[in-house]
Amino acid sequence: MKILIADDDDAIRTLVSAVAASLGYEPVTAADGNAAWALYEAQRFPLAVVDIEMPGIDGLALSRKIRAVDARHETFVLVLTGRTTHEDLGEVLEAGADDYVTKPADPDNLRARFVIAQRRMALEAQRRAAEDELARARWLAGIGETSIALQHEINNPLSALLGHAELLLLDEQDGAPPNEHIHVIHEQARRIAEVVKRLGKLRDPQTVEYVAGSRMLDLSEPRGGKP
Repeated sequence: MKILIADDDDAIRTLVSAVAASLGYEPVTAADGNAAWALYEAQRFPLAVVDIEMPGIDGLALSRKIRAVDARHETFVLVLTGRTTHEDLGEVLEAGADDYVTKPADPDNLRARFVIAQRRMALEAQRRAAEDELARARWLAGIGETSIALQHEINNPLSALLGHAELLLLDEQDGAPPNEHIHVIHEQARRIAEVVKRLGKLRDPQTVEYVAGSRMLDLSEPRGGKP
């Protein structure tokens, strides 16, 4: 997994990169905040280690910019800071960082923070997955309620429409003049009935592209013509 490491100190970048590599990460480094932001815009890293004081965009500003585009909180931000006052550390967290490491950072401390980050990233991924599953369940419940309502509201008038059309078609068999409009009405009513039937049998609703980037529920005939 690639991670972003941003620090203007060559020694710190080398140290953090070595610790990250020892844990199986692939470090991508930047020597200033502007370069770090350009890298992040090109590739949304799951973990970003940023120095609080860098040329260009500093660590706090970089954290805020990441949070502004990371609505699902898919990037864990770890700040390297030499500031140790309560107010300074509070400002780091208020900027959107998830954790911080105080300088001078030693390998053991860095490794511990990386392990903590791994665990919190896994928990965050589980939370997002649970939210996605809940949203999917709510969507499916809404589809089910909508399909029941549509069947209830459509079936009765549709049955009446089909019944009257079929009576008129029977009249043709008894010698009444053919009426092309009745055949069209009967055919289209049958098509509506088939759509309502498929709506009632939806088990794994899917959407398809409609127009102008919008999507709609897929009620097309299943492959093979079987429900």
